[in-house]
Amino acid sequence: MRYLPAIANHDTPLKPEFVITMSSHNKAFSGRRLVLTLAAAAMLGAGSYLAFADSKAADAKASVTVKVDATPLPRLEGNGMSLAPVVKRVSPSVVKVMVRAEGKEVQGPVASPYDDPIFRHFFGPMVPDQRGNRRAYRTPPQQGLGSGVIVSADGYILTNNHVIDEADTVTVNLSDGREFSAKVVGKDAKTDIAVIKIDAKDLPAVTFASSEDVQVGDQVLAIGNPFGIGQTVTTGIVSATGRAAGIGLDYEDFIQTDAAINPGNSGGALVDLQGRLIGINTAILSRSGGFQGIGFAIPSDLARSIMDALVVDGKVTRGYLGVGIQELNPALAEQFGVKAGTKGVLVREVPEDGPAAKAGLESGDVIVALGGREIPDSQRLRFAVAAMRPGSEVEVRVLRDGQEKTFTLTVAAQPGEEKLASGRSDTGDDGVLDGVGVSDLTSANRREYEIPARIEGALVTQVDPSSASAEAGLESGDVILEINRKVVRSAEDAVRLTERTENPKTLLKVWSRGTVRFLVVDETGR
Repeated sequence: MRYLPAIANHDTPLKPEFVITMSSHNKAFSGRRLVLTLAAAAMLGAGSYLAFADSKAADAKASVTVKVDATPLPRLEGNGMSLAPVVKRVSPSVVKVMVRAEGKEVQGPVASPYDDPIFRHFFGPMVPDQRGNRRAYRTPPQQGLGSGVIVSADGYILTNNHVIDEADTVTVNLSDGREFSAKVVGKDAKTDIAVIKIDAKDLPAVTFASSEDVQVGDQVLAIGNPFGIGQTVTTGIVSATGRAAGIGLDYEDFIQTDAAINPGNSGGALVDLQGRLIGINTAILSRSGGFQGIGFAIPSDLARSIMDALVVDGKVTRGYLGVGIQELNPALAEQFGVKAGTKGVLVREVPEDGPAAKAGLESGDVIVALGGREIPDSQRLRFAVAAMRPGSEVEVRVLRDGQEKTFTLTVAAQPGEEKLASGRSDTGDDGVLDGVGVSDLTSANRREYEIPARIEGALVTQVDPSSASAEAGLESGDVILEINRKVVRSAEDAVRLTERTENPKTLLKVWSRGTVRFLVVDETGR
């Protein structure tokens, strides 16, 4: 490791090979389709610590009375029956959802005769610049189409948030031809769930099954209104469960299916062979924007819990432990004294005054169980915390330096979204972390990399792309906070702690773009 002056990082982001397309169908926007790349997108507008609905939403106060059938699905070999009876029973519960957003007044440039290509050809830069002159104009109305599922006889309907987000009017068409105006009861962008309601009685409500019982290989049906051509049924199997598709939602625990899901299917039903709801169709993974065999549905258990919270409280209250977490890989497990094969989640940061800090958890602890249930990965931990009621107490079992410890903490309500973290010459000798340059933190480089004042450490100014540090994920602009569990407060500390060491493996704790994480740099054999 060497001292180097700060150098700005000008890396160019890679263009993703795949895109995620939300499966709602938009008739307007000049034929544009809606695509998610690295962030969630909405059809009419755009909608870590995870959490679920407050558990009180599932108690007797819930105002949505739904039908539930918890009987395990019979799994028989050689079942060649027709699916027509299933479709006939469940299709009346699936509706078409039409949305409209009125035109909005925006500011735009004043049209100029000098913008004519002929003038540009002859006069070029001599033409006066008209961009400073602006006027107000109104955008055209926008229309969209999706699907929904009737979940109660008195008119509650589940759909996707991205179907109705920013809509001024929502209209529901039933399978029997009736049309109703709908009001938005509530929506949750973090799970892409929304609840709407129509003024009607004795509606054909769907029956829920528990998505916890869904298994890979189960045959399923997807029902919705793709492309606005009318209700359509497709069939396939469950390809995976617990899938995080990376579409930008805070809570991703999808059922993956190869049943065809296309634009317009968003908010439609994914049902089992008994016609019971196991998921709400949401998105597809596609190169072209059309169906390519990978679709995603929000599990029915999650959709139901969010629905109850929205109906009862008008919002979703989520639990909060107050820990920043990351996956525990073999290299990190070795550094923290965790036996090979042990599953858990590494605590990378414990914000002050949070529930975890008050209970005694520390950065470097490995959470292996919560409330008596084993925690195999960060996704399970985040969903488990989300399901807990704020104010309740929970036992957390951790491994600290290989020793098991148990803490009791009080779950808090999740705070609002906020960021967590929320110049000398070369000395000559690199030591370990070969190819890494560091400098002291200054006011200038703090502004450049948006590093909070409370962060102390050594700024990474250069990382050799062929080095072990680059392979481990260290980047220019990162701040090294600890080296081998020892605090770093300056570039001099960083250099000193990487000199005269015989261990080729170095454990780093770094601040990187608003989050704190651990890295293991392995220079064995280099």
